[in-house]
Amino acid sequence: MNVYVRELGRALAARGVAIDIFTRRQSTDVADVVEYSPGARVIHIDAGPRRHVDKYDVLDYLPDFACGVQRFRALMGVSYDVIHSHYWLSGRLGLLFADHWGVPLVSTFHTLAQLKNRVAESAAEREQTVRYEIERRTMAGSDRVVALTAIDRQQIIRHYQTRSPIDVIPGGVDLDRFSPTPRAKARATLGLQPNQKAVLFVGRIQRLKGLAARRRRPAWHQSRSARNFAVATPRGAAWSRRSDELRRRGRPRAAAALLFRGRRDGHAVEL
Repeated sequence: MNVYVRELGRALAARGVAIDIFTRRQSTDVADVVEYSPGARVIHIDAGPRRHVDKYDVLDYLPDFACGVQRFRALMGVSYDVIHSHYWLSGRLGLLFADHWGVPLVSTFHTLAQLKNRVAESAAEREQTVRYEIERRTMAGSDRVVALTAIDRQQIIRHYQTRSPIDVIPGGVDLDRFSPTPRAKARATLGLQPNQKAVLFVGRIQRLKGLAARRRRPAWHQSRSARNFAVATPRGAAWSRRSDELRRRGRPRAAAALLFRGRRDGHAVEL
């Protein structure tokens, strides 16, 4: 989501739209205002400790965050024509500011509590009711909801019964970073044979992503003459522990066929 918001801001700024992105300060060594691209700024607001905190703990700091945004707006003498909230926490304040400032609210959620809870296998994995309620109220109060796929739109309607207009706008692609590569070159980089069958997975290893479920499907085991690989590119320090867990839970033949590449630098993702 951070990449999405950053690149959306960069693209809109390149088209002449002045962009301010407000976020809670999580470090002591960042400036109050960072212009990361001409016309696009990140505004760091003090609200709670200057470190990462659990998303539900952030709820307690939303009043401080709201005051910080209002203070910045007043001191800088800026006004805004539209608010675009991302994620449920932002939606709660988006509704507040849209009402006070008299401007339209556009909302994008990226993930939804109802869908995460449908695949949760323990109480610890379940999202709290307060998140669902904020999502529902944000959708109801938005002038426009942006879904990233047609399936996302269907799920929003099915699980939240919102009557707000929903537009499907797929995420873009940075063509300077991601572009077609000859298959032979990509396979050689990954250590795969030219005709070797492969299943590619790119993302964090999370139960929500369904990687374990994919490995149990018949298509995974349909070839007896070639090994099948899942090439995972998770992020974070826990990737090796989670990959070991997937190996233990999988069938022996499938587990032996897994190739984990680990975290890849953004400029070194072989596709």
